[in-house]
Amino acid sequence: MDVLVIDWRTGALRPRSGGSPRALRSPAVAIGNFDGVHVGHRALLALALAGARARGGEAAVLTFEPHPAKVLAPTLAPPLISGLERKLELFAEAGMDACALVPFTPEVAAHRAEAFEGEILARALGVREVVVGHDFTYGRRREGTADTLRAAGAARGFAVTVVPPVTVDGLVASSTKIRELLLEGNVEGARVLLGRPFDVDGTVVRGDGRGRRIGVPTTNVAAEAELLPRPGVYGAHVTVLGEPGLPAPRAAVVNLGVNPTFVAAGKLSLEAHLLDFAGDLYDRRVRVAFDFRLRGEERFADADALVAQIRRDIDTARARFRGAEQP
Repeated sequence: MDVLVIDWRTGALRPRSGGSPRALRSPAVAIGNFDGVHVGHRALLALALAGARARGGEAAVLTFEPHPAKVLAPTLAPPLISGLERKLELFAEAGMDACALVPFTPEVAAHRAEAFEGEILARALGVREVVVGHDFTYGRRREGTADTLRAAGAARGFAVTVVPPVTVDGLVASSTKIRELLLEGNVEGARVLLGRPFDVDGTVVRGDGRGRRIGVPTTNVAAEAELLPRPGVYGAHVTVLGEPGLPAPRAAVVNLGVNPTFVAAGKLSLEAHLLDFAGDLYDRRVRVAFDFRLRGEERFADADALVAQIRRDIDTARARFRGAEQP
């Protein structure tokens, strides 16, 4: 998938990695912030892909970096479910041919809706079809809506498809709801709305070796995430990133917390005990995908009591993983 950056002033569409400007071929473009790239977002991507293929064009995503809330109301901006690089990966997995990034600044935010329609959609992208969610807004003070976009499309010769809310088991798929579920520790509910497990990337760092000393070695992950689930113990899968030939994702028991049994006021840490794994992953980047919650974090009377509980957690997680594998 090509990653392109839009120069609002010139209308040029340049590869993020450098090089000459390029044009999109008869594109159908899904527009949004796409935080989490959940099942609702993927409905937009699928329609853009279908529209592009029907006319022999390219399927593209238009998104904003940073998230507009980070610029317009930074103190109120929510923590992001997924960063830009993870979003790009998910766009590519959905079959998109290109992602066009709008560098979002106060100056961009001040543009009228008509400028977005003309300078970005018509001139820079040359859209043939636009796909947006029902609550999409754009332009200064959010003056542009799905209705004004339809009118612009009729005037400028591009189709507009507005996607209604996508629901799963009676819940509307939204980034806000997914954040709520994660902050409650309900990673299984978040998985339903995301369409995949919530995951966090990070680098494996050296810890204090406490897990190895008590007989339960852990992989300590310096998480690269704005949002983490509620502290507790989880079943998860850990994947080493960017190194072909390494083992497939490993089932793990993950502790996200402050280690209250040993530390009075510790820092939040993410530690994974990989099941049936010997060795270390120091300095490698990994992805931790949360499958289910086992329990909240607790303070135990001593190390022996903690180890006994960890052993029970491992047994419970193994049973859960085996159950998930059953047809």
